[in-house]
Amino acid sequence: MQAKVTYADVFRPCRSLEAVFYDIALIVGGSLLIGLCAQISIGWPVPVTGQTFAVLMLGALFGARRGSLCVLAYIAEGVAGFPVFSAGRAGLGVLAGPTGGYLAGFIVAAYVTGFLAEKGWDRHIWTTIMAMILGNLAIYAFGLGWLCHIVEFKSVAAIGLYPFIVGDLLKIALAAVLLPGGWKLLGRLNSHQK
Repeated sequence: MQAKVTYADVFRPCRSLEAVFYDIALIVGGSLLIGLCAQISIGWPVPVTGQTFAVLMLGALFGARRGSLCVLAYIAEGVAGFPVFSAGRAGLGVLAGPTGGYLAGFIVAAYVTGFLAEKGWDRHIWTTIMAMILGNLAIYAFGLGWLCHIVEFKSVAAIGLYPFIVGDLLKIALAAVLLPGGWKLLGRLNSHQK
């Protein structure tokens, strides 16, 4: 499968210095968007937030490298004391708490969805759904694995998986509409400009 451009590549400037600033702006802006979406939070000890949707969409929109760098910047901002984690929390202690594994999983999830978007998986509904499911699986693998060290094993799925399934399915459905729909719109705009 040959590499395809992502949404971010479509608008990337051709000049190298402008392209560097463009990439930096995307990464910083993406990290701030994740922080903003983290404030949409319901539940405890692992809250349902808008973060996962932001992480997966940024991976798909920006590609593997820029998407995962957005997440790394977001985590660095939180560790540095900026109140970007869910419920306005910050600091290194958040990484050691119940959500630490999910935060680590965000890096992998953004990379996976970005990599698949670079292969064109974000251009069709079913492949977008698969890319989003694989990204979610990465989040769950890290999140549930870490949660096993914090809560009793028999409680892990009840605390860290089941409460999120319906929300994740809705987020996946939304992505499956938005991403391929956006490519169709870009194709139409491109054909009208020729």
